Amino acid sequence: MSEPTEVLAAAPPPPGAAVVPPAPPPAGRSVSARATLAGTVVSLLLIAAIVLGSRMLRDFDSALLPYAVATVFLAFGVAYRYTVWVSAPGARRLFKKGFGSFFSVANFRKAPTALPRMIATYLGFQKFLGARSRSRWAAHQLIFWGCLLAAAITFPLTWGWFTFTSSTGSGPGYEMRIWGFKILGFDSLNILGWLMFHGLDIAAVLVIPGASYFLWRRMKDRGAITGQRFAYDLLPLICLIVISVTGLLLTFSSIFLHGGGYEFLAILHMVSVVFTLIYIPFGKFFHIVQRPAAVGMQLFKYTGRQDEQVFACKRCGEPIDTTPYVENLRGTMQDLRLDFNAFVEYCPRCKRVLRGTAYLTHVKKGFK
Repeated sequence: MSEPTEVLAAAPPPPGAAVVPPAPPPAGRSVSARATLAGTVVSLLLIAAIVLGSRMLRDFDSALLPYAVATVFLAFGVAYRYTVWVSAPGARRLFKKGFGSFFSVANFRKAPTALPRMIATYLGFQKFLGARSRSRWAAHQLIFWGCLLAAAITFPLTWGWFTFTSSTGSGPGYEMRIWGFKILGFDSLNILGWLMFHGLDIAAVLVIPGASYFLWRRMKDRGAITGQRFAYDLLPLICLIVISVTGLLLTFSSIFLHGGGYEFLAILHMVSVVFTLIYIPFGKFFHIVQRPAAVGMQLFKYTGRQDEQVFACKRCGEPIDTTPYVENLRGTMQDLRLDFNAFVEYCPRCKRVLRGTAYLTHVKKGFK
């Protein structure tokens, strides 16, 4: 079978041949400038939301100021990193296709249950992790739901959106208010009151075993040890454990030690939380922000399969992926000026065969 000319042309040039450098990308606005602008705008919007949501700071707790400042830095970092990420040709194309499918009315008509099902299975329960390892899936679920619970409690309290006030002076009756509006009243001595006041402790109990499992695995598993980096792989897990342990110790100090060592633990807890919030956009935790875009991409591929638009390998006939996905990859290669368009039409095995053939033809010509 003859090989495509594009594949052979992609082979390394023979010795002594002149190499023409690829054309430079078109000039445009600086990515850093756009990312900085996006981060600044998002940070200002969050500050405005904090001021308005706390009723002009009347419900804002000044003791939580370091946490609030850290969330502003978090907003800036997320917006900055996200803008840089989607500025890359490959990510930009996936982003447009993914969110186009996410908000597509035609997709909703064809498969009305696909989007909520993918949000539940891909974002919520992460079934794709279960295919790799049940223990890793269980540990990831503990971390995911623990962090989600902690964020749902911590952020609104930090911003002054949630307030708990005693309706009877010294309790045990309390009222929970959101933006100044009463949502519910509860007794701090019953089960609902206990859950309301110990939600962060429950989150810590979920996070500690999950993060500890991954930390243990990264110290024992050869595959994990080989490619891991301390700042990228180990530091996030250590931060989660420190935050959770110090949070539990604060509760232990207030209940059993009558506040002994509370100030030191509060400072240690605050430092660990602030550091982690600022670290999120620039470390491994950034995948939390990227994951919703992946849901749109999964929906994009799912709708292609529903229409039976499956692209088969041009060499062996095995299915590669959906036709829209392959065309999207072809467009990405054109954006990157890689000139490897023919490669997207072949499965991974055939790509290796074609590369080997091209190498023998152009580099090792005459050798067998």
